[in-house]
Amino acid sequence: MEVEVDLRPGLPGFSVVGLPDAAVQEARERVRSGVINQAFDLPPVRIVANLAPADLRKAGPQYDLPIALALLSGSGQMRPGAIAGTGAVGELALDGALRPVPGALVMAEHAARRGWRRLVVPEGNAAEASLVPGIHVVGARTLRHAIDILEDRAEPVAVDGTADDLLGHADVATLGDLSEVHGQADARRALEIAAAGMHSILMIGPPGGGKTMLARRLPGILPRLSVDEAIAITRVHSVAGLLPPGRPLVTTRPFRAPHHTISAPGLVGGGRVPRPGEVSLAHLGVLFLDEVCAFPPAALDALRQPLEEGCIDIARSLGSARFPAEPLLVCAGNPCPCGHAGDRVRACTCAPGQAEAYRSRISGPIADRIDLRVDMPRLDRDEMLAERGTGETSTAVRRRVEGARLRRITRGQAVPNARLGAAEARDVAALDPEGRRLLGTAIDRLGLTARGCDRVIRVARTIADLDGSDAVGAGHLAEAIRYRSAGGVG
Repeated sequence: MEVEVDLRPGLPGFSVVGLPDAAVQEARERVRSGVINQAFDLPPVRIVANLAPADLRKAGPQYDLPIALALLSGSGQMRPGAIAGTGAVGELALDGALRPVPGALVMAEHAARRGWRRLVVPEGNAAEASLVPGIHVVGARTLRHAIDILEDRAEPVAVDGTADDLLGHADVATLGDLSEVHGQADARRALEIAAAGMHSILMIGPPGGGKTMLARRLPGILPRLSVDEAIAITRVHSVAGLLPPGRPLVTTRPFRAPHHTISAPGLVGGGRVPRPGEVSLAHLGVLFLDEVCAFPPAALDALRQPLEEGCIDIARSLGSARFPAEPLLVCAGNPCPCGHAGDRVRACTCAPGQAEAYRSRISGPIADRIDLRVDMPRLDRDEMLAERGTGETSTAVRRRVEGARLRRITRGQAVPNARLGAAEARDVAALDPEGRRLLGTAIDRLGLTARGCDRVIRVARTIADLDGSDAVGAGHLAEAIRYRSAGGVG
């Protein structure tokens, strides 16, 4: 994206062309006031600002600063050549102060790819943009400060800490400890497998069995973020404008839990100008769908592409975008509308066929893409009366999960097991004759699809990694098959 400003004799005026939206059109007033209030002159000529390429729609206030710099350079109020090889983004306040804008990290990456020497950004974006190597980021407080820096009369805002430093001081995000969970040993084991291989999981059971409690403790057992993962997550949150002030880098895996009334665009992304949805905001973290059977079927079906491909393509009238979408999907739900189908204590009060209709809101194609399914029965009396949970701590489980990831990396595998292609999964699993016979029996009895068969193999590979085994044995495969046959859906 380039900003050009032309000044020519004629009736004084200020126009912005290049398919600008309302926010970009309003840049004329912000630039006019900012320039004057920073003690610069607004030339009494016809001013035309062109945003190139002209066939791409422009949105947002990030063009204020480059328009102002080009205007001042073109009118001779800056030293010739001061902005050569320089990019700029930022919103101008009416007094000329610079306000941060969303997406500074992505803009800095674009500037680095274009080979620009430096990028001028508002002070609030300096630390975020400085995460990108290969370009000198200049943080400025005001328009006057930015020009003084470009003309070597002032120093830019200091930025402390690199991405490694920020990650090194990060605490693992936990919303409680796994040891607080009472009972549900099978579900805790499934959660550990899901964390080790980034496998999607569905938990079905009556109300009050601990489904939500378990899901909210999942971030505490996920592997710590690498620098590349942290920057990938920060990139999405930066574009969405969700980075908290003073936190230029997302240092813990995101946990997103949208309400079940969310629309399909809210879940996967959309809008006139495409914006990331919850599935992208949970990239490399956890997307928790509580009461999953209450979600609109259209919204759940929209998850097919991201669950399979790890990205989502959004096309709208004002543009198109591709957002990353590789969350660990965690679904929790009741077996029927009243919640007590199959409960050994309370009888189900639903009408005949109502439970099946309720569970069918999770379509077959979506259910086929869920790797682990867990039945979570009602806790018994002793489990509920226990003073504390009987399971391991999150720290102990996370050590095994990180060990499994290390074994995966050691064998040269760059992606989690859940993201392996079909051929890659079979290569790293390398089933022996006994395992192949067991898998064949499961295909016949459970009616596994080709996708379901591949997902069983991936889960078995993760279980073997947790056990520290190079080979996938029949026991690992049997456990993976057991988690495929539970849940009562699909």
